Amino acid sequence: MLGKKLVDKNLILYISKSCFGDNCINSNTASDLLANSSIINMVGNNIISLAIDSGIGCKNGIKKINNVQFLIVFQT
Repeated sequence: MLGKKLVDKNLILYISKSCFGDNCINSNTASDLLANSSIINMVGNNIISLAIDSGIGCKNGIKKINNVQFLIVFQT
């Protein structure tokens, strides 16, 4: 999805390498990053499911653009 622009009505989300990176990681590494990050910008159904299942974020905060989920979480 890197480099793609998602558009739906007044919502536009550009998934840039500079913001979201370009490394593929496994679910264990993703879980560690989710648990130890204070600000998380997530795009994609898999990572958001992992976050919600881990108790990070809430379903009410999930938005969709073209059936792709995105979620921003601030943890203290």
